[in-house]
Amino acid sequence: MKANEQTQQQIERFINKIAQKFPMNGEDALMLTDIHIRVTQDSGEMLAFDDDDQEITRCVVEQWIDNKDENFYDRVLLILRNQLKRHRNIVDNLGILKPFSLVLENDDKENIGELYLADDDTIIVSGDLMEGLDKELDDFFKDLMK
Repeated sequence: MKANEQTQQQIERFINKIAQKFPMNGEDALMLTDIHIRVTQDSGEMLAFDDDDQEITRCVVEQWIDNKDENFYDRVLLILRNQLKRHRNIVDNLGILKPFSLVLENDDKENIGELYLADDDTIIVSGDLMEGLDKELDDFFKDLMK
């Protein structure tokens, strides 16, 4: 699944709506660590929530309505990462204390993957921050037990 022009525009409006809720106010950044983005495969609905599960904004991505692709969330993850990277000037200037991240969840609130992580000097747009950590810890534990 490749995002068509309408989908790209809907995601851009979604990002702008989040930015409107968290404008940069100099020193008065909000204490928020994550923005949770939930996508529902059946309805195509995309919602943003804060840490307290309060809705920030929502939209319907028509291209995603009734999508039966079994790799739906993997494809949405890539599409959203690309759009966030493209609009990083907006995301980097959210009035949220850093570090913060945008996380993709399914409609059951299960974490699918990290979309965007911003720290004062570090921005990670693709890949999980601790990708491969489980294997490294397992290898370390095996070496330790020898």
